[in-house]
Amino acid sequence: MAFVEVRDLSKTYRSGEVSVEALKGVSFDIYEGEILAILGPSGCGKSTLLNCLSGIDTPTEGKVTVKGVDLHSLKDDEKTRFRAMNMGFVFQFYNLIPVLKAVENVELAMLTMGSNEKKAREAAMEILAKVNLREREHYLPSRLSGGERQRVSIARALVHRPAIVWADEPTGALDTKTSNDLMNLITELNETFNQTFVIVTHDERVSAFSNRVLHMDSGSILKIEENKELKV
Repeated sequence: MAFVEVRDLSKTYRSGEVSVEALKGVSFDIYEGEILAILGPSGCGKSTLLNCLSGIDTPTEGKVTVKGVDLHSLKDDEKTRFRAMNMGFVFQFYNLIPVLKAVENVELAMLTMGSNEKKAREAAMEILAKVNLREREHYLPSRLSGGERQRVSIARALVHRPAIVWADEPTGALDTKTSNDLMNLITELNETFNQTFVIVTHDERVSAFSNRVLHMDSGSILKIEENKELKV
């Protein structure tokens, strides 16, 4: 059974009399515990698709079901809570709060969900150890390398053990070696926690780490390619 079901998803942006179809009737499934790469050139609709899948943006037409819940039928506050409980987010440029230490950036994700400070700090320390940043816990983002900042953002996305993690060009600001290290880490975390990762990328080297590759162009799916067998 699909973990995420996407049916006839369309997104049209309008400005005056001008309209642009960013997504054109996209349909596919995402399976629990897989790494799915969404691959395509800049401007093909990858990020728009990710935003509609995660509830950041609202599709013009179509349906997204996550864990059996029709995401876009929820009221705004219900959607916000559902996303907070079930989803994690990793972005290309980290989105870390510069005045907070690494551990504080990570634990903030739990504190905003109502967790007590002791539990949030313990969870943050545990996941920082998993991403090999235990010795950098008290560093501000400005003292961390690009790869270390991205690992902090991954720790922040994973600290509350979400069912699915959405990653938008997570290696886009990293060099080749750091990108490979990061993708090896994502693969390890995926296998350890059975968390689903959906990764938007234009880099075929990144897609090589996925179980399946969804190829996009001009707002449509060209093909879905099996890459690595999904462990069940």
